[in-house]
Amino acid sequence: MRWKQKSFLVIGLSLLIAILVWSQIGMYLVHILFGVSIQVNFFKFCISLFREGSFYYFLIIILLNTLIIYTVLITLIRIGQQYFLYSRFRKKIFALRNIEITGSLIRAFQRQNQDIIVINHEQLLAFTMGFRRPCIVLSTGLIEILEDHELEAVVEHETFHQQNYDSLKIFTLQLISQSLWFIPLTKWSYRNYKIISELLADEYAIQKMGSELGLGSALLKLIKNCFHANATPVLAHFSDESVNYRLQQLVDPKRTIPVRMDAMSILISIHVILIFMSMIMLAAT
Repeated sequence: MRWKQKSFLVIGLSLLIAILVWSQIGMYLVHILFGVSIQVNFFKFCISLFREGSFYYFLIIILLNTLIIYTVLITLIRIGQQYFLYSRFRKKIFALRNIEITGSLIRAFQRQNQDIIVINHEQLLAFTMGFRRPCIVLSTGLIEILEDHELEAVVEHETFHQQNYDSLKIFTLQLISQSLWFIPLTKWSYRNYKIISELLADEYAIQKMGSELGLGSALLKLIKNCFHANATPVLAHFSDESVNYRLQQLVDPKRTIPVRMDAMSILISIHVILIFMSMIMLAAT
């Protein structure tokens, strides 16, 4: 299975779990807040298993409501935090923009949408930011050390992230993994999609360049520098924690890189999902 198919599988798995759980939470909240009668609901069925007014009845209500409140709050907080960080980060990027070099690169790479921004910064930076209209950000420090063919490879790599809306996808998977922490498969999907998206972007850049040389030499220069984990919105970086997989793919493109998950995480996730699905089916009967 090639990386593109694996990316669909990883995203699809996480979205399926999120839709299943969030839809049940939504129905339960509608029932509690508006008194709408709902026949098929996991949380309502769990409460109905205990005698009304008993200790366990109130205990399960507290536990389920706490879980639901946490899930809703962490989702809203992360969305709000992302909006705030992106707004502040975008202003900072435009304040550092080098208009002359930006215009020169846009003309050199024939970017009709003018979706490249060059910023005055000594750190080696190359990333894609934004959800609706993603743009590529490069630093002057990066441009100074890269040869023309290396810079073109980096731009092609980020172009894939841009066209594939990877910033949005990565944020969505991160949001799901944080809100649905009790299903480890969501965290697995988030971590592995970040790796797979980088490998896909590398494949795209190599295909466009016709060789691995530009991408490989650019990557080797960038791995000597680390990106600091400051508070920033979700970005798709050229250099990140998947660098070992990417180097392995450059050295041996035909070799399969396993996307694995530990047995305990699989076991917990399967049990949680099976319990969730079986209670929904029991509620429907």
